[in-house]
Amino acid sequence: MFKMPTLDVKTKDTKKSADVAVVNSVHANAPVNKALKSEDKIRLLRDMIRIRRFEERSMKSYAQENKIGGFLHLYIGQEAVAVGSISVCGKHDHVITTYRDHGHALAVGMGMDECMAELYGKATGCSKGKGGSMHFFAPDKNFWGGHGIVGGQTPLGLGLAYYQKYKGLKGSCLCYLGDGAVNQGAFHESLNLASLWSIPVIYIIENNGYSMGTSEARSSAFRESLAKRAEGYDMDWDVCMGHDIYEVRAKIKEALDRAHEDSRPTLLEIDTYRYEGHSVADANRKKYRSPEEIENYKQTKDPIQLFKKRLISEGVLTEEAYEVIDQEAKAEANASAAFADASPWPAPESMMEDIYWEVDHGRTSQGTLFFNDEE
Repeated sequence: MFKMPTLDVKTKDTKKSADVAVVNSVHANAPVNKALKSEDKIRLLRDMIRIRRFEERSMKSYAQENKIGGFLHLYIGQEAVAVGSISVCGKHDHVITTYRDHGHALAVGMGMDECMAELYGKATGCSKGKGGSMHFFAPDKNFWGGHGIVGGQTPLGLGLAYYQKYKGLKGSCLCYLGDGAVNQGAFHESLNLASLWSIPVIYIIENNGYSMGTSEARSSAFRESLAKRAEGYDMDWDVCMGHDIYEVRAKIKEALDRAHEDSRPTLLEIDTYRYEGHSVADANRKKYRSPEEIENYKQTKDPIQLFKKRLISEGVLTEEAYEVIDQEAKAEANASAAFADASPWPAPESMMEDIYWEVDHGRTSQGTLFFNDEE
């Protein structure tokens, strides 16, 4: 007889991290973290704070000011994943992600103005106001989006990594996905090819536990972890805690070394948590999760507060310095909202631009891509 699993995913995850202080000290001593200077650590903290204040300001623009339409998937609570992993990347490492992309965009160095303007649908946005929340891009920063199709970015990440190998570059692609995407066929096809062809791609499952609103235990068949599925593809895998930026950096460094030196893929599952709903429109976010569960994570595993305390204990940071950083981030986020509000809308005649590369650059394909007046 079929029996629905009753395991609560967050209870399972909590058991893995009973002593945050001990875990932090272990990974703080990893070479990639020991090499950090004081100013580097402050920058990591600042980057996380900037993401949170940007997200909070965008939520206000959406819910209170009615300035943002469509979907808005917030990254609040997951900041250490994007900042920690991207901070280890090198010149030839690329990044591609899913629709919850604001944190990754800011982590690669995109400005708040271009990102907020994109949320507002303005011409000054990073995608000229045509992409919105789920389609941030910055090719000049090796950042390839923002993709709204669940799991759709996984074969694209494979292709980005394949290019690095094909060109003989010591590079890789960090391809992020959520726990809800691990059951998509394209993801498994990508894992198979990644291992079969030894492609230096790093698949990062940002496991916040609930997909859109269904717990991991009810949506995925697994033993121990989702990442263990990599064994079926003869691929290295690991699991780490996403509230500890030192651990994220240490685990990503191992995966990058494997990609750079051996051209081998990795599947890394990072246990994390989102404070808000799947999107701002998620009216049931406090029904499939208890308020107590959310508050417990905020009080015990908030990545910003944990890193703040760690840096204070290391003598790198003071409460006063933290307040200055925080106020600067809030001011920057507010300024980006003002910039977006004052920016122009895309011109109607731009509607047909940025559809086909060939058209915008005066070239035509041998194949038929579109119909024109002469046809």
